[in-house]
Amino acid sequence: MEGSGSSLDAAIESLLNTEKQCRLAGDVAGTRKAAVDIVELCFKDAAWKTLNDQIVVLSKRRGQLKQAITAVVQKAMEYIDVTPDVETRIELIKTLSSVAAGKIYVEIERARLIKRLAKIKEEQGKIDEAAEIMQEVAVETFGSMAKTEKLAFILEQVRLCLDRQDYVRAQILSRKISPRVFDADTSKDKKKPKDGDNMVQEAPADVPSLLELKRIYYELMIRYYSHNNDYLEICRCYKSIYEIPSIKEDPAKWTPILRKICWFLVLAPHDPMQSSLLNATLEDKNLSEIPNFRLLLKQVVTMEVIQWTKLWEFFKDEYENEKNLLGGALGTKAAEDLKLRIIEHNILVVSKYYSRITLKRLADLLCLSLQEAEKHISDMVNSKALIAKIDRPMGIVSFRTAQDSNGVLNSWASNLEKLLDLVEKSCHQIHKETMIHKAVLKA
Repeated sequence: MEGSGSSLDAAIESLLNTEKQCRLAGDVAGTRKAAVDIVELCFKDAAWKTLNDQIVVLSKRRGQLKQAITAVVQKAMEYIDVTPDVETRIELIKTLSSVAAGKIYVEIERARLIKRLAKIKEEQGKIDEAAEIMQEVAVETFGSMAKTEKLAFILEQVRLCLDRQDYVRAQILSRKISPRVFDADTSKDKKKPKDGDNMVQEAPADVPSLLELKRIYYELMIRYYSHNNDYLEICRCYKSIYEIPSIKEDPAKWTPILRKICWFLVLAPHDPMQSSLLNATLEDKNLSEIPNFRLLLKQVVTMEVIQWTKLWEFFKDEYENEKNLLGGALGTKAAEDLKLRIIEHNILVVSKYYSRITLKRLADLLCLSLQEAEKHISDMVNSKALIAKIDRPMGIVSFRTAQDSNGVLNSWASNLEKLLDLVEKSCHQIHKETMIHKAVLKA
């Protein structure tokens, strides 16, 4: 073994001299070949420590050519998978990434190395460490990296942040991706190769396609929005997944997603965005395949009071089936929110039909106690979903909008205008009748 080590050292020394001569002579091909030969020699001898040392030595030599460093890093990366154990693998990855740090011409290699290292850390159960490692690299600034590889890298950063429940950082990272990027036509995206090193590299084979990345992105965003029960945003994410051609063409794939869209639409608080999504979903022909959900959406759209007990009896089984798919933690909270949305819907319906109503009658219509009815109306007024006033001593709820003095004066002015208009029309009609009458008399 001793002899083998000394012969390896001698061979490396000889190659280092060759590399130096080529480098000083400005021979790019010769320098690159000598550097790669050193790396290959260490690999053949399974001298992993020597390999790490030589990679550092080659990168630090005075006036080292960037082509030689690139070749060394790329060659050594091929050996990562054949390292004898995890420690050796981590050591080699760390050596290569430290050599590549701060060098634009090997930035893509460094990003791939970091991703490999994070994967190893994650497999060891060190999620926090994996997330920290991944955040070191800002791939969005890499001009020569393929678009899909950039997206896959950022999505991996987001996933690790969600896994460690760091929702703030997950949101910051997710904003680096514009959803419009997934709708780009990939056939037109083939850029002509540029001169020099600015050419966009091909993405590795293991990077998913753009549409697959779109699905992954929206699934991660659903995880993010689920932690604070933002039902409307979850619904919009499912809607985007539903629009992916591969899912839209397969009933087995789109049926569960359409069911989720319907559930989250009903769970989302009433606002213009929710209304437009609701109407768009009702026009979807596929909804006729799941008639129960069509009925559910129809009830929410129709301006009629919904009996919560009847609705719950009818949809309880559907809800229980969905509960496991929605995620266990969301189960009980979603049931409460569903009841709350039905109450809010009923209050809005009542406000459309009545300008004043007694609190007792309102509570009867909503199947609630007086205190609950009062609380729900107050909450809706606070959230600006409703305009109402409660006269508590009289027990009367008024849904009329209170006008300020300018509004009252404006309405009076317009009413006077209408009155004068009518008087003028009446005078005109009388005058017309008189003229006709006189004409008849003269005849």
